[in-house]
Amino acid sequence: MIKLNRISRILLLGANLWYFGEGMLGPLFAVFSEKVGGDILDITWAWAAYLVVTGVCYIVVGKLINGKPYQAKVMVFGYGLNAALTFCYTFVSNSWQLFIVQAGLGVAEAIGTPAWDALYAKNVDEEHDTFAWGLSSGQSQIVTGLAIFVGGMIAHYGSFNALFIVMGCIQVVATIVQARILKN
Repeated sequence: MIKLNRISRILLLGANLWYFGEGMLGPLFAVFSEKVGGDILDITWAWAAYLVVTGVCYIVVGKLINGKPYQAKVMVFGYGLNAALTFCYTFVSNSWQLFIVQAGLGVAEAIGTPAWDALYAKNVDEEHDTFAWGLSSGQSQIVTGLAIFVGGMIAHYGSFNALFIVMGCIQVVATIVQARILKN
C-alpha cells in the first residue's frame, strides 16, 4: 500500500476540491454559453481560447518557475486566481465576456498546475510513483464525474449564478487547503 506524506495528502485533497469545483460546470458550459447569447461558434471560440491560452501558459510558467523555491506560492496564487475568475462567471452576460473569463481561467490553471505537478512529483515515494500518479489522475476523474452530477442538480433546481457561487466557494476552500503547504 502506498504511504503518502503530509504534503502529498494536502496536494491531493486541494486538487480534488479544485476538480470538484471546476467540474461542476462540465457539459453545462454549452448551455450557459447559449444562455448568454452564444452560439456554436462562440462556444468553440471560448473553449479553444481556454485550451490555447492554458497550453501556452503551461509552457511559459513551467519555464519560469522551473527549480525555483517559490513554486508552492505560485501554485496557491494560481488556485486563488482560478477561484476569483470562477466568481466572474456571475457577471457574464455576453459571448465576449465569456471569452475573457475562459482565457483568464486558462491563465489561472496554467499558473497553478505546473507548480502542483512539480510539488507532487517531489513528494511522491519513488517506490510507488506510478501508483501515486494513477491515484492523482483517477481521483480527479472520479471527483469530476461526481461534480458534474451535483452541478447539474444545482443549475436545474437553482440557477447558474448559484452554481458559480458554489463552484467559487469550493475553489476558495481548495486554495486554503493548498496554502497549508506554505507552512513548511
